[in-house]
Amino acid sequence: MPSNIKSILLTFFSLFSVVRGYNVLVLVTAQYLASIFIFSPDKSLSQILFDLHLHYLILATICVVSAGYIINDFYDDKVDRINRPIKTRIDNYVKQETKLTLYFILNGLGFLFGLLVSWRAAVFFVVYITGIWLYSHKLKNYPFFGLLSATILTILPFFVVFIHFKNFSQIIFVHAIFLFLILMVRELIKDLESFKGALVNNYKTFSIAYGESRSKQLSLVLLISTLIPIVLLFSYPELGQMRYYFYLALLVILCTGLYLLKSNSIKHYRFIHNILKLLLLAGVLSLVLIDTSLIVEKVINKLGYHLI
Repeated sequence: MPSNIKSILLTFFSLFSVVRGYNVLVLVTAQYLASIFIFSPDKSLSQILFDLHLHYLILATICVVSAGYIINDFYDDKVDRINRPIKTRIDNYVKQETKLTLYFILNGLGFLFGLLVSWRAAVFFVVYITGIWLYSHKLKNYPFFGLLSATILTILPFFVVFIHFKNFSQIIFVHAIFLFLILMVRELIKDLESFKGALVNNYKTFSIAYGESRSKQLSLVLLISTLIPIVLLFSYPELGQMRYYFYLALLVILCTGLYLLKSNSIKHYRFIHNILKLLLLAGVLSLVLIDTSLIVEKVINKLGYHLI
């Protein structure tokens, strides 16, 4: 392989790792699927797919979230050298100066894409960018606020699409509560997984401040709390075939809680973290199962649109 092609590929994989390309792809998929199957029940598939404002919002999300991962990588470099040495070597193939330049470019593009929708959307993304910087630079050093802000910043990109469609149905709020609780558990497990690097670099994460035992106890309380939104969701007929995902979620949550009780090593916490990531991914993909009659209706509307 020629050296220039090899260099380009290495740069691409390094940047893909820095911006957590996998996470961004999952987020974008979730935004589109939620737009089609949850947020816009009164719109046809063609109306959604040709909604330029929706595409601008998602492009803005891609830019600012990717930029957020870059700045977080910048501040967490010392911690990651201990916790994730292989990933750090991949990430550092691209110079810090280049990554910071890309950070400002992506944030600028995110603002411009938001501005193409409205000044309110642009302000939202400015606030989001500021929030990510504050979290990376300051808030993560405050145990509880760091945990809470990390969870909010993760779920917030859905909020802008949700507001775009102005759909304020109860099922969306209940689903958001479930997602919020799972994401908070994942953040707690990430803290436990990164305990060593955080301790060496004097980070005040939740697990450092309150200990492994308290972190596990809070994780278990949050896992048990997810049963409330799950039970409530079962009462909504429009949940459709997605109820099978929540049956699976109940089983996974039960097994995860039991496994967490016996966990005491980075290997154990990494396994739980990966299980929760898979649960969230399955949740994204299962959005297509919500109210199958609605799916059929959208397909018919799409066909009708093309036949006219």
